[in-house]
Amino acid sequence: MIPFNKAPVTGDEQYYMQQAIQNRKLSGDGPFTKKCQEWLEASFHSPKAYLTPSCTHALEMSALLLDIQPGDEVIMPSYTFVSTANAFVLRGAAIVFVDIRPDTMNMDENLIEAAVTSKTKAIVPVHYAGVACEMDTILSIADKYRLAVVEDAAQGVMSTYKGQALGTIGDFGCYSFHDTKNYTSGEGGALLVNDEKNKEQAEIIREKGTNRSRFLRGQVDKYSWVNVGSSYLPGELNAAYLYAQLRHANAINEDRLTSWNMYYDTLEPLADKGLLELPVIPKECRHNAHMFYIKTKDIEERTALVEWLKEDNIISVFHYVPLHSSEAGRHFGRFHGEDRFTTRESERLLRLPMFYEMKKRDIEDITNRIRSFYKC
Repeated sequence: MIPFNKAPVTGDEQYYMQQAIQNRKLSGDGPFTKKCQEWLEASFHSPKAYLTPSCTHALEMSALLLDIQPGDEVIMPSYTFVSTANAFVLRGAAIVFVDIRPDTMNMDENLIEAAVTSKTKAIVPVHYAGVACEMDTILSIADKYRLAVVEDAAQGVMSTYKGQALGTIGDFGCYSFHDTKNYTSGEGGALLVNDEKNKEQAEIIREKGTNRSRFLRGQVDKYSWVNVGSSYLPGELNAAYLYAQLRHANAINEDRLTSWNMYYDTLEPLADKGLLELPVIPKECRHNAHMFYIKTKDIEERTALVEWLKEDNIISVFHYVPLHSSEAGRHFGRFHGEDRFTTRESERLLRLPMFYEMKKRDIEDITNRIRSFYKC
């Protein structure tokens, strides 16, 4: 069987996890958490990175830092994971969904301004498949209306927009290190704080609303509860596993790009014949090969192709069901304008197996099976 995903393993994870055990420091903000944060800051030129238990938690922290209140509105695509919306709904915000671009599956930057109201507090671009949204336009709108920008870069670690790392462009950036991501700690995430003025408050929120970190640095003689917060620190074993991955980040990235390019080159003749569509990477974007997807003619063809691949023990999956079509999405949000592409494109998209150290023969088997489906 060719699985859809395998968590990456570099070979150093056990060594670093054993070090964490020997350190007898397994709770949050130990040596490996700090090493991971320093790596993110140095690699992506972010003023401050905070490791979190998940990208969900990073998004929740950003909502707290923005002081999202009941009645506020937050603009985002409907084609995203539920955590993108939940983080702001938990603070009482209403979600305003806008349509996506059919080429990148990202939020259509040209539809955002019309969705802005006097209640709008933030824009949340989601960099789908590690391919950047059109951030210049988004930042211009945010500046015009004095809105915050929270990048959901869950899939975007090691991707860039015009040379700048995803997650470092807006006010906050949120990464995922889930088992399905390019770099993993099993469950994990990070919040990038890109404005120095937010660092101290982020530290307080992350430490359950206390000034414990200032106490540990000797800046106060005792620590106490000073603001709202929660427990947003990952354990050291998770951080140690992640550190092994980050140290091999470039090798993992190059390996995945090799697989991605092989998929693209092999399937391009089918795209040239109009039998399927391949991913589009705008020239200003450098992607990280987070996923490889194709688009079929419609949902019926996609369903048939999934079964065709499964018969040969190849696991392929579709992705998000648009949030605005869900029960909670209708309750907590609204779709602004016309759903021209979100639903239609989501029903055509099929994700193929993609993981670190994928075998060339597996990609050959998958693409041969797809060719046989289309009788090519």
